[in-house]
Amino acid sequence: MKSGCPGHCLDNCKPREECGVFGIYGTPEASNLTYLGLYRLQHRGQESAGIASSDGLHIFRYAGMGKVVDVFTEKHLNSLSGHMAVGHNRYSTTGSSFLRNAQPIRADSILGPIVLSHNGNLVNAGEVRFGLEREGSIFQTSIDSEVIVHLMARSGINDFLEALIHSLKRIRGAYSLLVMNQNCIYAVRDPHGFRPLVLGKLDDAWVVASETCAFDIIDAEYVREIQPGELVELSANGIRSFFPFEKHEQSLCIFEYIYFSRPDSIIFGNSVHDMRIQLGRTLARQAPVEADIVVPIPDSSTCAALGYSRESGIPYENGMIRSHYIGRTFIEPSQKIRDFGAKIKYNVVRSALKDKRIVVVDDSIMRGTTMRKIIKMFRGAGAREIHVRISSPPTKFPCFYGIDIPTRSELIASSHTIEEIRKYLRVESIEYLTRENMLAAIDRPEMHFCTACFSGGYPVEFRQGEDNQKYLFEDMAISGEYY
Repeated sequence: MKSGCPGHCLDNCKPREECGVFGIYGTPEASNLTYLGLYRLQHRGQESAGIASSDGLHIFRYAGMGKVVDVFTEKHLNSLSGHMAVGHNRYSTTGSSFLRNAQPIRADSILGPIVLSHNGNLVNAGEVRFGLEREGSIFQTSIDSEVIVHLMARSGINDFLEALIHSLKRIRGAYSLLVMNQNCIYAVRDPHGFRPLVLGKLDDAWVVASETCAFDIIDAEYVREIQPGELVELSANGIRSFFPFEKHEQSLCIFEYIYFSRPDSIIFGNSVHDMRIQLGRTLARQAPVEADIVVPIPDSSTCAALGYSRESGIPYENGMIRSHYIGRTFIEPSQKIRDFGAKIKYNVVRSALKDKRIVVVDDSIMRGTTMRKIIKMFRGAGAREIHVRISSPPTKFPCFYGIDIPTRSELIASSHTIEEIRKYLRVESIEYLTRENMLAAIDRPEMHFCTACFSGGYPVEFRQGEDNQKYLFEDMAISGEYY
């Protein structure tokens, strides 16, 4: 979306979602249950959705642009027969936003059909791809994870699992990955464990997903987290677990707790809801203020605001309402409406704010443009004082591991002091949770979290240019695609 478009601030005021993956083995309702799992994981990507299934002999696939409910019809799901399926919701951190890049991708090779769904970002994908192209490989998409398929096909290894392991040892970065052939599903998490991946059980079927909230909708039982560096095979022989990769220090994405994952999920072994409550409580102890009400920026900061309210004793109030039905808008009335983009998404509750000293709690600030417009709306509703509290440290660096955070030059905290940000937002005070207090709130000393977007300390090295920029070529988009 171009700058200046009415929906621009809606798309860029927060880091963009990564992707969601879902897989199930051992039920004749595999594609229907995968659809429901993707429906529950919709928050992780709204750009495209796809499902591939297998009956043991044939692979069936359908993908389309848009949200799950818009992509699939009953006819599509009925065509995806079989006892096993993998699905994907996509937001592009690499590759253009076109149908050809919708996942799961499917390719035919000497190893047989290969189906792949990926959440994450491979930091050496460009280098690997260019080397493969020089050797004659012809790529069908511009997404990073297609290199895995080519590495498998060119490995010279006849065994599917061994070829997969061989290929994954060639790549670096973040991946929670589902790979399917006619007979098995392989669920793999990178050795650093950047992105979450969980294992569940539904009667005799095994289920894998990005978050446990996808289990709840189909009444599956959460079994455990798939460990960093673990490869799990789901097949007619049951479940097998392997640890074929060199061990690395964990680098779990802290933003999954702060913003991305749904509060009703368990990831990295903890309730997301509980973690956000603790972040809010810690923020209240670190940055107290005299005020009348605590107001969240809905919806992702609601839990942190509750924690702040409970710890501080300041009443929680729904002073702002968020619309859940906007999608994107490209139409603005000819009579110019000030801050139209923000007003499409948010509206204030005037009676709750008038003459009040308010604490506005949010989970993060990227560019600061949307927050400034929201503050203006609070002022217009009669708020007497406005104090901003952020339940994470200042975001100063982009992410190269599967989250589309703006470039460093666009991040307000990378080039402005806290006092300059306060003046820009036009508020009485602003404080961010410190990195030390954030980690203390999470309180998992046995785990190591990636905080590169706050500190610039990237756990997986990459050369300049090996990043999450979209590249290579553009495709022609159409409404849906079978193959």
